[in-house]
Amino acid sequence: MDQVSLVIILLAALLIPLIMAKFKINSLPTAVMEIIVGIVIGPSVFNFVNTSDLISQLSTIGVIVLLFLSGLEIDFSLFKKRRTALTPLEQKNAVNTPKYSPVRLSVYAYSTIIVLSLLLAAAFKVSGLFSDFWLAAILFGTISLGIVIAALKEQELLSKAFGQTILLISVFGELVPMMGLTLYASVYGSNSQSLWLLLLILAVAALLLLRFKPFFRFYQNINKSTTQLDIRLAFFLIVTMVTVAESVGAENILGAFVAGIVLKLLNPSETTRERLDAIGYGFFIPIFFITTGVDLNLRTLLTSGKTLLLIPLFFLAYMVAKIGGYWVLKLRFKQANALAGTALTATTMTMTMVLAVLRVAKSMKTITSDQSGAFLLAALLTCVISPLIFNKFYSAEKEDLVKTAVHFIGANLSTVPVAQQLRKGWYDVSMYTNHPENYQTYHAQVPVTLMENFTAQDLQDHGVFDTDILVLGHIDAERNYELAKAAKAYGVRRIIVRFEDRNVLNEHEDELRELGVEVYNTPEANITLLRALIESPSTLLLLNDTENSIYEVRVLNHLYTDVQIKNLQFAQDITISQVIRNRKLIAPNGNTTIMYGDRLIFTGNKQTAAQIRQALATAN
Repeated sequence: MDQVSLVIILLAALLIPLIMAKFKINSLPTAVMEIIVGIVIGPSVFNFVNTSDLISQLSTIGVIVLLFLSGLEIDFSLFKKRRTALTPLEQKNAVNTPKYSPVRLSVYAYSTIIVLSLLLAAAFKVSGLFSDFWLAAILFGTISLGIVIAALKEQELLSKAFGQTILLISVFGELVPMMGLTLYASVYGSNSQSLWLLLLILAVAALLLLRFKPFFRFYQNINKSTTQLDIRLAFFLIVTMVTVAESVGAENILGAFVAGIVLKLLNPSETTRERLDAIGYGFFIPIFFITTGVDLNLRTLLTSGKTLLLIPLFFLAYMVAKIGGYWVLKLRFKQANALAGTALTATTMTMTMVLAVLRVAKSMKTITSDQSGAFLLAALLTCVISPLIFNKFYSAEKEDLVKTAVHFIGANLSTVPVAQQLRKGWYDVSMYTNHPENYQTYHAQVPVTLMENFTAQDLQDHGVFDTDILVLGHIDAERNYELAKAAKAYGVRRIIVRFEDRNVLNEHEDELRELGVEVYNTPEANITLLRALIESPSTLLLLNDTENSIYEVRVLNHLYTDVQIKNLQFAQDITISQVIRNRKLIAPNGNTTIMYGDRLIFTGNKQTAAQIRQALATAN
């Protein structure tokens, strides 16, 4: 019977995404649908599935893997100290004052949640509806990190400032109640360990981080498909930290979350993260979400009149506790998104923190079955209603629609025509020159800034290096070489350098390519073009086509990785001619699988191609 129930759960996990895609159900995250389907196939409705020891164990592994992957999602670069002065590019693109970083906003927002949770807990105690003040405060301050991440992933927001802000608020909403639960059990319970033992979790985490810091530097050299060392390391970290957490009286999910943070700080490759996502979201996590729904026996819970009274009250408390975040999010994001983000943070997972809290409380006999059921059903309602509100109101922020910034150093016949054409597309072009005569000639045609000097420090002070793409098109090859190194050290993502002097290029080409700098030589480019015209007469037709063009994009969106070209949703709109992977050209066909970080060279309609490039390049 155990195996039959597991088969039904796995079949449901397979069918849910297919049905949602078939009927275009986009308003709810897949995780929420899995909980709802779990209710339907469980004792609440059809009673096809009952949880057994096997399913419970797989579900426990699912929540552990979910919290581990949650730790992997945190962008620790947000915690780095920012420059105090705004560069010209930041002044141009900033929507609101940059002092409201995702980290600062999340701290402010969760501080309001703590205050409101304490006030609501006090109100319930005074009214006599629920007498355990600290338990109520912990529950009201809890946020469902799993549901939040699922919703943000499906909206492709985890790489954006809004998504990272909501993620960090949710991290606080998981960690703070988790620590609060540990303190609560230690103070009021009889079986918990001493509080100082909790420091062992951090100590072990630090030890593991130091021990495995060099791991990803060399493992690629010895890794084989039959060893999968990175995955073995990930599960070693999970089991170790979960064991330590349980040994000191903390929750296993705390250990799993810390293990995810440790692996994140080890800087694993995107391939490693993809495989871990595949293991988690492909098997263990769906079992956890569906089992969460199966465990909610609505027939039993809804027979109590007191439970029916408490459900709406607890639901309102869950929602009101998060409402202060709205005014905090408004400091940086538009009102509709502030409302959407506030609603999403009101989701309260029915089995991670809430069930952990209720399990501890019931063992200490500080909560009744009616109250426990009301907390659970109210939490389930937040998981259904909050994502609906989020998907209804969220729309892209202006800062997410900023054009790609391209800065040209050198205004001449080689750079100006290119800048003019790029301005017609999704590019924000600026040009800099130190020649007054060139400024006079071109400033009416493209945005040109006249500078007295072209030293690295001057360019940095004027914000020239604050760009997505830097084109060093100056005639002076040695100057271009020095500036390219300075720009790379500053952190410019893409640098394209012109070398008219082949001797200078020969001397520095290997060094620059090793740094990731792209170089070109005009005579050689002309030779290549002429050869292409001779061998492929249609080349000039394609280059001059006003409707279609050649494009290149780096695939950063996980929605389009590990997918065969023939299965891409826009496969009929473009023609992919080359795939560049690890600096090697691959001649693709319909069965070629797109990998994270691949560069695709394709042709297509200029209007649709821009949208496809943006979709593929959106980090998710």
